[in-house]
Amino acid sequence: MLPVKKEQIPVFRKWRYWYLLVIGFLLLLIVLFYFFTKYFA
Repeated sequence: MLPVKKEQIPVFRKWRYWYLLVIGFLLLLIVLFYFFTKYFA
């Protein structure tokens, strides 16, 4: 049997940072859409 190589995580060292990046991006979108809605209402 060949040894199984562990999958490398791209860019960040831990998956936690990817999750934080995605959650932060989604929060940013929510805030931007809120201000666009208030501005153009």
